[in-house]
Amino acid sequence: MFWCPGCNEPHGINVGEGPGPRWGYSGNVDAPTFTPSIKVTDGQGACCHSFVTDGRIKYLADCTHALAGQTVPLGDWEWEP
Repeated sequence: MFWCPGCNEPHGINVGEGPGPRWGYSGNVDAPTFTPSIKVTDGQGACCHSFVTDGRIKYLADCTHALAGQTVPLGDWEWEP
């Protein structure tokens, strides 16, 4: 999971072996890269579509939040289940 400042909430993806959609992960915990892009929709028209590369989130133009088209650093966030 990573914190998305555009949506102001976490986004979770699956990496490694297992069922369901999976993303590639660079293994760098300080500046991760996930492939391919990550697209999150809420079923009501909101969309967050980004690439996370070298610890930076590049928001694509189809995002419906204020960070569409911008690139921002992946912030620190300690997740507690």
